[in-house]
Amino acid sequence: MIDNFKEKYVDGIIKLWNNSTVEDGYKELTIESFSHFFLKNSYFEMENTFVRIDDGEVTGFACGCTGDDLPYADVSGYITCIILSPKNRTIERFSELLGFLERTFEAQGKQNAEVIYINPIKLPWYIPGTPRHEHNNAPGALTESFYHISLLKNGFYERAREFAMYRTLDDFSIPEEVLSKERRARELGYEVAMFDRAMHSGVDEMLDKLDNPLWKREIPDCTGKGIPVVIVAHSGSAVGFAGPVIRQSSGRGYFAGIGIHPEHQSKGLGSILFFRLCQEFKNIGTSYMSLFTGKENPGRKIYEKAGFIVVREFAVMRKELKQYRKIG
Repeated sequence: MIDNFKEKYVDGIIKLWNNSTVEDGYKELTIESFSHFFLKNSYFEMENTFVRIDDGEVTGFACGCTGDDLPYADVSGYITCIILSPKNRTIERFSELLGFLERTFEAQGKQNAEVIYINPIKLPWYIPGTPRHEHNNAPGALTESFYHISLLKNGFYERAREFAMYRTLDDFSIPEEVLSKERRARELGYEVAMFDRAMHSGVDEMLDKLDNPLWKREIPDCTGKGIPVVIVAHSGSAVGFAGPVIRQSSGRGYFAGIGIHPEHQSKGLGSILFFRLCQEFKNIGTSYMSLFTGKENPGRKIYEKAGFIVVREFAVMRKELKQYRKIG
């Protein structure tokens, strides 16, 4: 039987999660963390969440989300997770749970089902080969996992590959090569600093040019609240950013991204910003940083130069829903 989510299933879902997601490295759930990640998340809705029951036991869980203020909200529904107990883990049962999500998305007028980093329900996972260091979100389906293979067999296609990258910060320092770049940038009128509303402006204009929907929401919120963000400014106007500078309770340095206004690119500003960000994290006692970047993203070279290594690979995936699929 497949039923819509009800609170009576919570204990069974947690047990299922903790027995079924270990191989993919996801962090265990407790009553408190399940409530935090799902029930108290403003994007969690029972109509987008399904539970499979066999002989009175929770053997499957599927969750998706929608929201009018999400990127591409008019056309996309986001799949958060689909899990099955090991003894029930078949493509057929995966397809059944997926079908409930797809039909729900279609009923809400969505054209696509997406597995992508902009999903607002973010589930942490352990970085392999570390003392249980965590990353705060999966940017897609872990490649070669049951989840990834099952999505492919159900008509999803890969839009991109994302690398998860990691570095401890205890031995981090800015190399002379980058310090020299910063001196040259200063001669050209660029200032690298923490954003200060009394001295700097132009954040919204810069983000409009970068056209990243998550940055447009998060970075102005940080600068407005006084949360530190590293910027590069020209004549007092922000033309690039990295950050924000937030140490999470896990010891991780939270990283939303790095961006340079198109008119100020190809001057080495991106590497200057990123190295400065790493130094700021170290200064506030951050243990490590983790991030994800497109497999083909040129920015990956900056992260590698800073000592980051690839620890996992994810696939960003999409499926066009039936009633919107083009024929012929």
